[in-house]
Amino acid sequence: MPRRTPHTSATFKKLKRLTTPEKVQDFLNTLPFNFEKKGETYRSVKKALEAGEAHCFEGALIAAAALQMHGHKPLLLDLRTSNGDADHVVALFKKNKHWGAVSKTNHAVLRYREPVYASVRELAMSYFHEYFLHNGTKTMRKFSKPFDLSKTKFDWLNSNEDLFDLVNALDHSPHVPVVPKGLKLRKAEKVEIKAGKIVEFKR
Repeated sequence: MPRRTPHTSATFKKLKRLTTPEKVQDFLNTLPFNFEKKGETYRSVKKALEAGEAHCFEGALIAAAALQMHGHKPLLLDLRTSNGDADHVVALFKKNKHWGAVSKTNHAVLRYREPVYASVRELAMSYFHEYFLHNGTKTMRKFSKPFDLSKTKFDWLNSNEDLFDLVNALDHSPHVPVVPKGLKLRKAEKVEIKAGKIVEFKR
């Protein structure tokens, strides 16, 4: 099935104005968070823009599409957690040989990353101490190698169907562990837990 690029679809016109990662992040911040009130969703860029809301995966796809329009590779980074917490997905970009990330989240943490990181691992690890449950348990366990959407068979731009197969492919792509075996992690402190409960959009 042939896939149109975002440059040829009226749905994507607003993304053409997002000429920098900063502008992409600012746009994502205007979208209400998708709380999946009617069930789990993994919308394509087109469907997420039509819905006018997004969660982290959908936001990462929108960011990847906008970044691709302006010369970046459409790359995802998956942050995998232990049981009891949700994974987080961001869109990667590179500027002057350093990595940054655009992120859609409802919390005060796990957000945009400036392009100051010399490697994807450095960037991924910047999320480690922010990633914890309400009881303070730190949950980040792995991060994926950059996942290039342009090399997949999935119509992540225009599909009318939820992209469960793409999510599965990302989940099964190579991931790098971050916690040494046997290491006991200290819980986040009370003030960190309090700050972590700040949200941008209410359910």
